[in-house]
Amino acid sequence: MHEFRKQRPDVRIQLFDADLPTLIQMVETGKLDMSLGIFKAMPDVRREPFFRFSLMVARASKDGIQPHRTTSWSALGGETLISLSPGHPHQQLIDKHLAQAGVKVQIASIVNLLDTQIALVEAEEGIAIIPSFGMPACRNRKIAMSQLINPVARFDFHIISRRGRELPPGADEFTSFLKSYVATWAGRAGVL
Repeated sequence: MHEFRKQRPDVRIQLFDADLPTLIQMVETGKLDMSLGIFKAMPDVRREPFFRFSLMVARASKDGIQPHRTTSWSALGGETLISLSPGHPHQQLIDKHLAQAGVKVQIASIVNLLDTQIALVEAEEGIAIIPSFGMPACRNRKIAMSQLINPVARFDFHIISRRGRELPPGADEFTSFLKSYVATWAGRAGVL
């Protein structure tokens, strides 16, 4: 937002941080012009792809042990998992892939925030399956990351807005800027 304001100080951008159901309701009622997140298709909402991420395994790093670059879903059998609550869209994707692979895990904790998952992994309470956009949050922690494969699980972030409602001037320009900015950040952060 700060970088965009340098280019377009005349465009007002206000951030509103809330859970997905609240954001959806605010877009549907016109209280928000647009929202960014993991959204399913909805009848009164225009949904456009924003960015694609993949799922990773986060483990506590052990001194002298080299982390694996990849981990297959089937290798997770018997692991102790720190999970997000079932309402999180990417947790639903995780649960679907675990079931398709026939993998049984033990749930150690169910939490609401990515940062809580990462802290519990670092404390050796279990592993976590997190989106690749969470990798930078793991950098200064004793966490080893590996990409989940067989299959690689990808999911999309979307920009949503109310169908039939014209966005305010500058919104499309901000969206384009944000896509470019995130692509650059994701490449530098190793998220892609």
